[in-house]
Amino acid sequence: MTDNQETPDAEDTAPSGSATLPPLRPPCERLSCHKSSVCSRSYFVVVMVFFHVYIINVIALLFYVHYSSGQEDANRSRDTPSGNHQRPESGRPPSKPEFLRDVSLTRIEGIRVGHVQKVSLVPGKVHEMRTLSLKPLLFEIPNFLSEDECRVVMQLAQLKGLMESQLMVQDGQEELAKELNLSPEEIFNLLDINQDGQLQLHEILTHSRVRDGIWLTPENLREIYAGLKADKDDDGLLSLEEFRLLSNDAFQRFLMQQGVKRSQLVRNSRHTWLYQGKGAHQVLQDIKTRVTRLTRLPPTLVDLSEPLQVVRYEEGGHYHAHHDSGPVYPETACTHTRLAANISTPFETSCRYITVLFYLNSVEGGGETAFPVADNRTYDEVSLIQNDVDLLDTRRNCKKSNLRVKPTKGTAVFWYNYLSDGRGWVGEQDEYALHGGCMVTQGTKWVANKWINIDPDYQRQARYQQLVSQQPEDEDDEGLTLNPDIQSSDIHQDL
Repeated sequence: MTDNQETPDAEDTAPSGSATLPPLRPPCERLSCHKSSVCSRSYFVVVMVFFHVYIINVIALLFYVHYSSGQEDANRSRDTPSGNHQRPESGRPPSKPEFLRDVSLTRIEGIRVGHVQKVSLVPGKVHEMRTLSLKPLLFEIPNFLSEDECRVVMQLAQLKGLMESQLMVQDGQEELAKELNLSPEEIFNLLDINQDGQLQLHEILTHSRVRDGIWLTPENLREIYAGLKADKDDDGLLSLEEFRLLSNDAFQRFLMQQGVKRSQLVRNSRHTWLYQGKGAHQVLQDIKTRVTRLTRLPPTLVDLSEPLQVVRYEEGGHYHAHHDSGPVYPETACTHTRLAANISTPFETSCRYITVLFYLNSVEGGGETAFPVADNRTYDEVSLIQNDVDLLDTRRNCKKSNLRVKPTKGTAVFWYNYLSDGRGWVGEQDEYALHGGCMVTQGTKWVANKWINIDPDYQRQARYQQLVSQQPEDEDDEGLTLNPDIQSSDIHQDL
C-alpha cells in the first residue's frame, strides 16, 4: 500500500554497520511500572514519618503532664502545715466568705412619661401607677394610703414628738475636717470644680451648704466677702492667695455674728422616726408590706432598711434641692453596712436605693416636690447656678424646675436614686434624682419617707444580712434571704 511504502520501518532506519538494538517499547508502557514503584515507596516513607512524629508527641505530652502533676503535689505538700508549724498568714483570721451573686433586683420599667400600670397592693383593690419621668425613674400612685392611715401616722408622730431637722452645723463635719487634715491648697482644688484656678460664687456656695448646712445666696456671699475683706479686687472670684486669707472657721464666725434665720437653713422642718418591725402599730406594718409589693424587692431588704420618717413643714418651711443618697466610691462606706463590713473610713453615705414619699395631707399653698433637672438631656452641676439663678433654691426658683408634684393626701411617689449596674444590682448614682421641697406658702405640710437601703457592694450587703440573721431575735424569721417571696407578674400589669 502507499502508506506502507511511505512509512519507513524502524529497523531500516538504523545506520548500516551498527549493532542491532533491541526493539523499543512505547514510552508510556516503559515508565508506568517504574513510576508506580517510586510513588508507593515515597508514600510509605511519608506515612511512617508522620506516625513516628505523632507517637513522639504523645509520649512528650504524657511526660509533661506527669511532671506538672508531680510539681503541684510537691508544692502542695511543702505548703501544707505539719505539726505545730503554720504558714505566716495562718495566724490571721480566715478570709471572709464570698457570697454567690444569685439574685437580681427587680427594677420597674417606666416605658414612657404618662404610662399607666395597674398595681395590686392590697387584697381586693387595684391601684394605678403613672410614670412621671424617666430620668430619674419616677412614679406616682394616687390613694396609696387611706385617710385613716394618714391620720394614724400623723398622730403617732405627734405622740412620739418631732425634733428640728437641722442644726446650725452638721454633726461630724468638724471632726471630719480635722481627720482629713487638708491644706488650704487641697481644699481650694477640691472646691474648684472646673479647675480654672479661681473659686466662683457657685463653687463656694456648694461647699458652705454641704459643710455648714446654711443656704447662702450669691448676695449673701458677696456680703460675707466684703465683711471678711476676702475679695480684694471685688470681682466675685477668689484666687488661691485670697482663699488662704480665710481661716476654716471664718464663715462660721461671721454667720454667728450676723445671726442665722431658719429660712437660711438648707432644711426648715421638724421630723421623727417610726419603727415598723414586730410589735409596731398595724398601720405601720401594713405600709411596709405595701411598699414591699410596690417595689417588688425581697422583704428582707425592706425589713432591714431605715424606719419610716415623718416630717412636718410649717408655713415657710422648705427643703432645698438635694440627693437622698450620695455616690459610692471604693473608699466610701454605706451607713447601714459599715459595721458589718468592719471598715474604717471618713466617707459615709446612706445608700438609699429607693425613696418612697407619702403625702399625709393636702397642702393649701406651695409645698410641691420639685425635680429641677428631671428628664434633662444632660446633667451639669455647674449649670445649676448661673446668672444668679439657683435651681437648687426651692424658696426662690421652685417654678423653674422641670417637674413639680403637688402634695395630695394619700398619694405616694417613688423613685430610684441609683441606676442599675446592668447585672441586676445597684449601679451608679442617678444624678437626675435631684429633688427638693418647695416652700409652704399657706398651711402645713405632712409627709413620710420610706427609704430602702441597699449597698452597691453586693458582698457587703450579703455579709450584713448574714450578720443580722444570726441575731437571736431573728432566729424565727423566715424572710432573711435575698430571694423575693412575691411573684412580680401577679402585682404589676400594664393598662
